[in-house]
Amino acid sequence: MSVDPVTVIVSALALGAVAGLREAATDAVKDAYGALKRLVTDRYAAVDVGGVERRPDSAAKRASLAEDLTAEGAGDDADLLAAARAVLAAVREHGGGAAEVVGVDLDAIEAAAVRIADVASTGTGVKVRRATVAGEIDIRNVRAGEGPPDPR
Repeated sequence: MSVDPVTVIVSALALGAVAGLREAATDAVKDAYGALKRLVTDRYAAVDVGGVERRPDSAAKRASLAEDLTAEGAGDDADLLAAARAVLAAVREHGGGAAEVVGVDLDAIEAAAVRIADVASTGTGVKVRRATVAGEIDIRNVRAGEGPPDPR
């Protein structure tokens, strides 16, 4: 079992929105996020990433985006998946805490399957380090703090 490509794409869009739209974001993060967003908007005109950009911490916005991307067949788009992975790599290397704002901090994971559900966090809600997952990790409904972070 492998990680769902749409999950990777949505995660990259959410993390890229948090990190790439910060004033202190590096050019690497901004460029990677911009390239991913352009691919989505150019190839999938019916898909709107605006909700996730405005509220990257919202599980509902991410789920809606995932549903739209799936309906459009974006999970089979190798270029889009590569762009999403580039965003994740840029955020991991240069993002300066973006994953904490979203509530998930994965680091260097090589998964056979990971499913993280409804995370609302004012800090790091889920933290996984240097994990090689051979089987399923299913983390659900994590709450750390008083509620979802303000992405501004």
